[in-house]
Amino acid sequence: MTTAKFTVSLPNYVEARPVAEIVQTASQYESTIYLISGTKKINAKSIMGMMSLGLHNNEELCIEADGSDEQQAVDAVIRYMSTVA
Repeated sequence: MTTAKFTVSLPNYVEARPVAEIVQTASQYESTIYLISGTKKINAKSIMGMMSLGLHNNEELCIEADGSDEQQAVDAVIRYMSTVA
């Protein structure tokens, strides 16, 4: 299992497009991937779950992945959520 903390940097996160792209990014990997915010642990491959997470720009999150490509999955999701303008 791989875990990491990062800060969200998606200025328009509440819009559906960035959320859909996060789900698409996570879905490219076989590992299970969860984003954790406070007491919420959401499957990063679930569009409805991701929409319900209610993230804010500059919020700190934890990502957790488990599987054969877990490190690549964590890196890809963090890269997307930290650099999209």
